[in-house]
Amino acid sequence: MHPLHHHVIKANLQDIKPTQVSIGYIEVSKKRAEWKKLSKKQRNALLDDHWFPSILGPKNEYYIIDHHHLGMALHLEQQVEVNLTVLKDLSWLDKDTFWRVMEFHQWVHPFNERGQRVAFSDIPTSVAKLKDDPYRSLAGLARDAGAFAKDLTPFSEFLWADFFRSKISKKSISDLNESLKLAIKVAKNKEASYLPGWAGKSN
Repeated sequence: MHPLHHHVIKANLQDIKPTQVSIGYIEVSKKRAEWKKLSKKQRNALLDDHWFPSILGPKNEYYIIDHHHLGMALHLEQQVEVNLTVLKDLSWLDKDTFWRVMEFHQWVHPFNERGQRVAFSDIPTSVAKLKDDPYRSLAGLARDAGAFAKDLTPFSEFLWADFFRSKISKKSISDLNESLKLAIKVAKNKEASYLPGWAGKSN
């Protein structure tokens, strides 16, 4: 089997499979607000410009490896069709080998909304079923506030989410303004220096 050339196809949003368990719903809300401001022409342009990178997996199902927040936002806005770009054809592999290859390439993040490792079979079967991880929302807000730099490391915000999970209590995170201040502060600590996009110790 040869890898597919990168090409764009149309797909039903309900049919594509996620490769992670959770997202930050605040980030989804921001994307929905942006979508609502767009005209029909602008929405079409956004969809043309935002291809969901995907892998063709067993049973010829498409697994997206990025843009999960946008996918959920579009689902909630009742958008039916999206564009996929197919990066690799792994449709001929059995399910176990498929997931091993996906993990080897860092194309899957099998951790739930509490930061716990789960079986690949526990990954939601549709974008609509992605769970909310408030610490992933916090990581996105902290990144936007300059607490750390955006990094190309796959699932880097989830690493930050797990770091914040260890520093900020569930009770504290219910107050986003306060938890964001705390997140910005602890993100500068040297103990966070292993994380992608670390911006250095504050003075």
